[in-house]
Amino acid sequence: MNSNAELLRQLKIDKSHKDTPGGGNGGGIRTAVIVLAVVLVLLALAGGGWVFFARRPVEVRTATAVAPASAAEAGAVLQATGYVTARRQATVSAQITGTLTEVLIEEGDRVSKGQVLARLEDNALRANLRSAQASAAAAHATVAQSEAQLTQALRDADRQEALVGRGLVSRQLAEQARTQADTSRAQLQTARRQAGAADAQVGVAQVNLDYTVVRAPFDGVITDKAAQVGEIVSPLSAGGGFTRTGVGTIVDMDSLEIDVDVNEAYIGRVQAAMPAEAVLDAYPDWKIPAHVIAIVPAADRGKATVKVRVALEAKDARIVPDMGVRVSFLERRAPTASAAPKGVMVPAAAIVQRDGHDVVFLVADAQARRHDVTAAAASGDLRLVTAGVNAGDTVIVSPPDDLADGTAVQPAKPAP
Repeated sequence: MNSNAELLRQLKIDKSHKDTPGGGNGGGIRTAVIVLAVVLVLLALAGGGWVFFARRPVEVRTATAVAPASAAEAGAVLQATGYVTARRQATVSAQITGTLTEVLIEEGDRVSKGQVLARLEDNALRANLRSAQASAAAAHATVAQSEAQLTQALRDADRQEALVGRGLVSRQLAEQARTQADTSRAQLQTARRQAGAADAQVGVAQVNLDYTVVRAPFDGVITDKAAQVGEIVSPLSAGGGFTRTGVGTIVDMDSLEIDVDVNEAYIGRVQAAMPAEAVLDAYPDWKIPAHVIAIVPAADRGKATVKVRVALEAKDARIVPDMGVRVSFLERRAPTASAAPKGVMVPAAAIVQRDGHDVVFLVADAQARRHDVTAAAASGDLRLVTAGVNAGDTVIVSPPDDLADGTAVQPAKPAP
């Protein structure tokens, strides 16, 4: 008990040690410094927190602006996806093996049927042609010689016959002259046949020489240049992969059509000559009239689909092979007046008022970007925007009132 009392006395403040002028200022200064440091730390923490929370992305709900559906799309009995293909396409090669000396094409070039695309080295074949022509000339000279000999032999035979009639020579001499004429006639026939064979050899040499020139088989566009000057090309694969089998690929753009894989469960909805509408993935606002060419009578067992050929009724340079396309099969052809309106459809909640204007906030580079828009008619939960937004843009649905241009945002995660 006494020890406790002693402890209490030790804890009691001794008032005799009050600050005296010039004696206790050191403790007050230290206290002020500590308080100031604490205040600075709190301010730094508050500023860091403000920066953290100010730059933290705001979670927002988003949607994609889409092109408005036309009356044709609305009346579609089936929609399917496919690709643009070319019915007339060829990889052009030489018909003989040789070294390229000229390649006269580039990707994108338009060529006409018969136009020269490339040339091969032709010195040996050109020499063969000259040799064949020389042989043919010699053969024709022999024919001329045989013709002259036959003419002379016929004259001699006639002369001997006349002398026999006058009794001046024997019948044997006349018969010998006639035999010589027949022999000359046979020699002429042989010479003519040899000349014909020589002409044929000239034709063979000319064809082989022509094989060194690669020509376009039809009008089209070059889509691939597969060989360069100095490379060896051959109609057959050879040389362990070092020999090119083609010079380039040519596509007839007028033969473009669409191949669509339709699920076999819905193939009964598609009929030959059925009207359709095609939309290229690259140009979602462009509606291309089309119709069904044929339903290929074979199914893909692995994908459970049937291929349908669809013709494009509009030709355009923007349509190229292997483009992705969406096809709507229609019950009937939609009138022109019912084409889709201009603009895009966005959720009505994405359009808000700011400063008396209709605006939407788009997501670009993880930031909200304000766009003034021109809004038109509403269709259910969607609204048509005719200016300010493009198809494919990501819009913010129900943007917060304090959302500003440039605010960092991130799409909200879907509810589980």
